[in-house]
Amino acid sequence: MKVVKIGAVWCKECLVMKPMWEEIEKAIPGFEAEFFDADESPEVLEKYEVKDVPTFIFLDKEGGEILRLTGIQNKDDLIAKVKENLDK
Repeated sequence: MKVVKIGAVWCKECLVMKPMWEEIEKAIPGFEAEFFDADESPEVLEKYEVKDVPTFIFLDKEGGEILRLTGIQNKDDLIAKVKENLDK
């Protein structure tokens, strides 16, 4: 499982989520995440049909979408969702 994180430097919610994701990535071994700036990677927005930032797309090992979250999220809920989907 991998999470594609899409945000922007001008997005206040993205700035709130960034350190939270960093903590989660350090705390969970084997967790993979990749960040894309919405302004610098328009092809990623098009590929995943992203309309708002921040958007977090959980992908299975084959690259299929299993979960999509938008906006500010609760850290404990994110940890639970990552652990629940880690082996997918």
